[in-house]
Amino acid sequence: MTSRLWPILRKEFIHILRDPRALAVMILIPVVQLILLGYAATTDVRHLVTGVYDADHSEQSRALIEAYRASEYFSMDYLVGSERELAGLLDNGRVRAGLVVRSGYGNDLLKGRPAQVLVLIDGSDPAVANTVFAASQSVGQAHGAQVIQQRLGIDVASLGGVDVRPRVLYNPELRSSNYMIPGLIGLILQFLTVLFTAQSIVRERETGTIEQLVVTPIRPLELVVGKVLPYTLVAMIALIEILLFGVFWFQVPVRGSLLLLIGCSVLFLLTTLGQGILISTVARSQQEAILLTFLISLPGIFLAGFFFPLEAMPVPLQIVSYVVPLRYMLIIIRAIMLKGVGVEAFSEQLTALAILGPLLMFMAARRFRKSLE
Repeated sequence: MTSRLWPILRKEFIHILRDPRALAVMILIPVVQLILLGYAATTDVRHLVTGVYDADHSEQSRALIEAYRASEYFSMDYLVGSERELAGLLDNGRVRAGLVVRSGYGNDLLKGRPAQVLVLIDGSDPAVANTVFAASQSVGQAHGAQVIQQRLGIDVASLGGVDVRPRVLYNPELRSSNYMIPGLIGLILQFLTVLFTAQSIVRERETGTIEQLVVTPIRPLELVVGKVLPYTLVAMIALIEILLFGVFWFQVPVRGSLLLLIGCSVLFLLTTLGQGILISTVARSQQEAILLTFLISLPGIFLAGFFFPLEAMPVPLQIVSYVVPLRYMLIIIRAIMLKGVGVEAFSEQLTALAILGPLLMFMAARRFRKSLE
């Protein structure tokens, strides 16, 4: 088998090295994608453009506005003269939130009556709205406790009651980059390997060299292996470089075993390379292969739970997601990088990849043999 496989490997390596532009794309594009998406795909909300209508103009209202400004969630860019003007800013999208302090706010506080404040939030983006909603409540409650403490001259914490102390594990700062970067690594690996593998065999068909391969004694499975191994090596180089960028550029920790992460990535690459070969057996041109790659990869991103939690999806879609390899890789890579756990924590996902990888490669080899016939 080795004597028949080696010429295919050598031929594919020469083909990759002879096309420096494609090689540069394979090496550089993952880093560019990671940096762009790492900054773009974030749910952290800071300095949200906010409009303020202060109808009270009291020392107390100014202290409240300063408390919201100091939280760094809100940037008080617009001071307006009426609620109607504030509503107009929200309607045309110039502000994403509005703080309304009505007349009598300071007087209510001084007399010990409940003082209400209205926070208007643009809900057209639910992800941002949820964060801002929680932040507005948190800032308001903290400021309210401070006002009570100053008024009564007592420490609110000393009054007793329920003392809830939430503790966030694995990502205590709740940095979205710690969640997104590991997911992006899996996503970029999938897109890169599927796209280039899908084109490799189609290119042979377009240039007419596939007939030369057919007349050789090499078996379809050996040809498939010979085609995917060079791209596996390139993908591993891409994995290491984007992993380094994730750690040193975005400060995402790797708390688990690096060797385990690489081993799981190889298993994941078997599934993506299998997908690429399957696409190449269906497509008749490189353009068609690229189109099919996008058509298959894009729904897979959503069904993998990359953007939205799988638990929020309808049950039929959750069932379909079980055949999406990226679903398992996202869990594995986040478990290793953020939790620092071992195989026992994601054995189910590892088993799924161990089944899907060889299965997809076998299906790709069979489909490739039929396409040759």
